Amino acid sequence: MAKLERRDSSVGEDKEEARDVAVSDQRLQDLGYKSEFRREMSLFKVLGISFCAIGILTGMSSAFQTGLFSGGPVGLFWGWNICSFFMFLIALSLAEICSTYPTMGGLYFWVCKMKPDIPILGFFTGWLYSMAMVFTGIAGNLTVALYLASMAEVGQGRTLTRVEITAIAWAMNIFSGIVNTIGTKAIGQMSMFNVWWTLGGTLNSPDFVFTNFQNFTGWESRGFVVLLGFLQAVYTLEGCETAAQVAEEAVRAEILAPLAVAGSIAGSWLIGLAYMLSLLFAVQNIASVQATTYAIPISQLFYDAVGPQLAQLCLVVVMLSQVMAAITNFTASSRLFYALARDNAFPLKKQFMTLNRFQAPYWGVWTSVLIGCIISCAYIGSAVAFDAMLSSAAISVMLSYLQPIIIRVFWPDSIEDFGPFCLGKWSWPVNVAGFSFCVFVCILFVLPTAYPANVLNMNYAIVAVGGLLVIITINWFWWGKHSFKGPVKTLTTFK
Repeated sequence: MAKLERRDSSVGEDKEEARDVAVSDQRLQDLGYKSEFRREMSLFKVLGISFCAIGILTGMSSAFQTGLFSGGPVGLFWGWNICSFFMFLIALSLAEICSTYPTMGGLYFWVCKMKPDIPILGFFTGWLYSMAMVFTGIAGNLTVALYLASMAEVGQGRTLTRVEITAIAWAMNIFSGIVNTIGTKAIGQMSMFNVWWTLGGTLNSPDFVFTNFQNFTGWESRGFVVLLGFLQAVYTLEGCETAAQVAEEAVRAEILAPLAVAGSIAGSWLIGLAYMLSLLFAVQNIASVQATTYAIPISQLFYDAVGPQLAQLCLVVVMLSQVMAAITNFTASSRLFYALARDNAFPLKKQFMTLNRFQAPYWGVWTSVLIGCIISCAYIGSAVAFDAMLSSAAISVMLSYLQPIIIRVFWPDSIEDFGPFCLGKWSWPVNVAGFSFCVFVCILFVLPTAYPANVLNMNYAIVAVGGLLVIITINWFWWGKHSFKGPVKTLTTFK
């Protein structure tokens, strides 16, 4: 009798899942696309994708010194909470649009659907955001190499050369490609594991943590110095929208994807606050961290607080989280290449839309790996040039956020039929707040972070972003203007 009840329950669950899949596929068909991917992503897996891309352990650890030297503990603490609040508003804006258009391509597709009469907006958003995801993955894999270099310094006193660090970054790019080639199940399981890994990875006086001000920038304005510390928080919290890239692989994506977009920021806000406070209470000497010779400055903080053995353990925990975050960025970029190719916004359409037996768009995966290996070589010649290219990724992400939010602010009627996740009367105020913060951060990201500025400490991000925009502009007039008209309905294109 018990076996019969279990069997009936299993059959009922299978029928319910089949209905959910049918609903999801129908919504995708209403947008003009046929279902190409198996829907194997649960809410926790989709949430894990965004959570993994945000990477609290990795983003905060890698950029912790930015806030520590620009405002100190007071700037870090208050900057984190202020930025988290506004990033949550941005997440709500994106989640509302995601619920309406739960399909691969995310920001790019949303812009195309909301302003179909201006295809250049969608083209620019798609290319800018896809390159931002590739660059973010490259930055993550180089950071893994720097963590390994720091471990060699802490444990063996050996300093790795730039060539050795670049070789490790190459290996990590290739490893990210291999994992992404395995397919959806591997990435979903890894993303769920990353959530628990971050939770598990996560002393001074309270007066130090909440009121101590530090300034190693050279700027005299205390207010401006604290604002510079905001960059660490924004850099850490970018990535919530990554859930949209696997929307066509999730059951009831119109509900799950927006919940993951907003929920990943809410969870990261709380977890990040706990992790940041633990770091601040562990700081022994800020000047020691500032003067460190370790490849990753936070290594000095760990070393001063707990000694060499436990410091290496801390580095291992953060490094593994960074590995998973970088893999997720290549997951997003490969899906973006697929979406762009599907709509004739990317060359070699047939190749980039080809899936292997693991349901992975492997052309997009290995294109990301190739770009990563090429750009990583810049680190051999100049760390400054490499930093400029990679810091442009953070600005590119914010500029990409800005595109759909601008449309929602100035063309509030651009969406007629909202999805289940709808902000109602709060939609326009939330979008205005998100728009204002995006503009503020994009300006802040290109300002000099040190004074007086010289060739070594100059912020070259504006040059890198400007160069990327020039390349996209040339590509639009040379090729995109003639081939890209907006989303292509695959239901009529493919039989």
